[in-house]
Amino acid sequence: MEHANGSKPIHRGRLLRVVLVRYVAAALVLAGVLFVSAGSLSYWNAWLYMSSLLIPMLFALTYLIARDPELLEKRMRIREKEAKQKSYVKLSLVLFVVSFCIPGLDYRFGWSSVPVWLVALATVLVLTGYAMFMVVMAQNTYASRIIELQENQKLIDTGLYSLVRHPMYLAASILYMASPLVLGSYYGTIPMLFLPFLLAYRIRNEEEILKTGLKGYDDYIHRVKYRLIPYFW
Repeated sequence: MEHANGSKPIHRGRLLRVVLVRYVAAALVLAGVLFVSAGSLSYWNAWLYMSSLLIPMLFALTYLIARDPELLEKRMRIREKEAKQKSYVKLSLVLFVVSFCIPGLDYRFGWSSVPVWLVALATVLVLTGYAMFMVVMAQNTYASRIIELQENQKLIDTGLYSLVRHPMYLAASILYMASPLVLGSYYGTIPMLFLPFLLAYRIRNEEEILKTGLKGYDDYIHRVKYRLIPYFW
């Protein structure tokens, strides 16, 4: 299958292998961070969180490889080109490691007592964030993981993009800021509060690139005033 812009064809078998390897690796790393820090496999919140994250992800990957392998290939790119975005990747890696280690330690030492109803509500938010993430990818086939201007890229200003300019980052904020509560930790929410500020750093640099290279983006900024949070910023 060829790209829509006529570039080299996508090798589905190779793409599938890359996807499977990264999916398994991500699951193992996440499990390792959670269960090693917790010191127990009885950490039921971790099993709940992994299920709420990895099962929808498997369905999403299956859908993309069948319906939009070009977008999935873009999502597999992880090497940023911009220096500021490379800094963002390093900072976000530190943030996520800390944010997912703390809930495990919280479970081990019994710091928090998050009620089941709040865990359930947070799980719904995680699933909502992931559902929003999938809607964004359905609405924007240019939704690459890295910051780049793609050949023949067009401005997307409908659907969720008519509400905020970066709905994928809004989806990520909902998903990850609810994650510590699914994991049964109040303390884990503290480092995760820095996520919106880190995303704001990424967004400012991304918009500089889009203004200079994406036709119509200046007008879009005036029509859709909010970057990440409706009626706020």
